[in-house]
Amino acid sequence: MNALDGYGVVNPQGWRMMSEQDYLNAILGRELVGTSLSSPALFVPGVIRPVIEQWAGRFLLDVTASGSYAKGTANRSGTDLDLFISLSPDTAETLSEVHKTLATTLKAAGYQPRLQNVSIGINVRGYSVDLVPGKRQNWLFNDHSLYKRRGDTWTKTDISQHITKVKDSGRQAEIRLAKLWRAQKGLEFPSFYLELAVIKALETAWLAPLADNMRTVFIYLRDNLATARFVDPSNTNNVISDDLTVAEKQAIKTAAASALAAPYWRDIVV
Repeated sequence: MNALDGYGVVNPQGWRMMSEQDYLNAILGRELVGTSLSSPALFVPGVIRPVIEQWAGRFLLDVTASGSYAKGTANRSGTDLDLFISLSPDTAETLSEVHKTLATTLKAAGYQPRLQNVSIGINVRGYSVDLVPGKRQNWLFNDHSLYKRRGDTWTKTDISQHITKVKDSGRQAEIRLAKLWRAQKGLEFPSFYLELAVIKALETAWLAPLADNMRTVFIYLRDNLATARFVDPSNTNNVISDDLTVAEKQAIKTAAASALAAPYWRDIVV
């Protein structure tokens, strides 16, 4: 990667080259998610909550933003709003039935639900929303059981620990750039898996420029992703790295190698 991205910007003295740091910061600024009342993280839960309340009744404990908006890793483009639906331990339905009945209720309310692995995708007023229903395991701890359509199984997790893990990492900028790169290169790379990989790649990188940190991330993905094992911090039996196939990991490795060989940042992320 060239130290300069090859873009020119006008200043009073004429043309100069934009530094790689300026280029990446400009992308982050463009993709910054607002925190005003118009932010989907604030108004979407209110729009969809009546439908969820109708479906869950007295078993509904809470509906909260749980993904990139909650972790500070959201981008304006290409980011779904994840809403975690916490259900009471007393919920009688099986996890499979929870998914099916929620999808049926959403369809009856005029939405077009998309059955995904652990979530149900819908569009709410132009925003892509992933609903993740989970049944709380007991009243003492915040562990929830989530249904996994792949394999018709379930897993235990604590979404609040996921949020804390990422928020406390201080790697939001690098994660946001990696997510944009993932989307623009058409890679299959689940967000929490990506977040854990970026945090791991940069665990010994301190006070380095953003562009250097991104190089470190790409080197890690190229050299280590195929064999690295990532587990859920709230449940070590939930192996996050098993969520991708060998071929999908190879595609990420190849894309990372291409990023490292690219002459300009505009060839990597725009």
